Amino acid sequence: METEQPIPVNVLADPRDRTAVQLGKLRYLFLSLGIIVLDQWTKWLVEVHLPHHAAHPVIPGFLNLTHVRNTGVAFGLFASEGVGNGSWLLTILGLAALTAVGVYFWYAPARDRLLLVALALVVGGAIGNLIDRVSSGAVTDFIDVYVGTYHWPSFNVADSAISIGIVLMAIDSFRVRKDQAPEKA
Repeated sequence: METEQPIPVNVLADPRDRTAVQLGKLRYLFLSLGIIVLDQWTKWLVEVHLPHHAAHPVIPGFLNLTHVRNTGVAFGLFASEGVGNGSWLLTILGLAALTAVGVYFWYAPARDRLLLVALALVVGGAIGNLIDRVSSGAVTDFIDVYVGTYHWPSFNVADSAISIGIVLMAIDSFRVRKDQAPEKA
């Protein structure tokens, strides 16, 4: 497998070279697009084939497919009854967060592949949930993980992508960069 060589700083002095580096990072956004498509497709399947609040056991005692509408944020946090001004506030906050992640993605070094994958997952998940929130004021959740009577809040593919992306970002934050000198004890 071919290893990616670091880009010398002097090469980035020419704006055309910086543009080429940024365009090379766009390949990571195909992961975002894949998350969006998978998220919307699975939500559509649930909405068409599973009655609202129905539960279909997949792994008895551990995993159900269910159909719930979430007016809150990930995992049902801050949910309200019905759709109202809170939904628009969450939409605006989601757009602001998506913008911040997009800026972070744009300025992230092209050689930080783990970080770019993490950010692409977060972007894909955020857009997937924003599509629902803008189109219907709520997000379709359908994955119900539980043990005994304890149920984790229902979630979806977008929530999973966001969570995995955040974990990968945390892992990436602990990595020592080649351009950083290790601290001496």
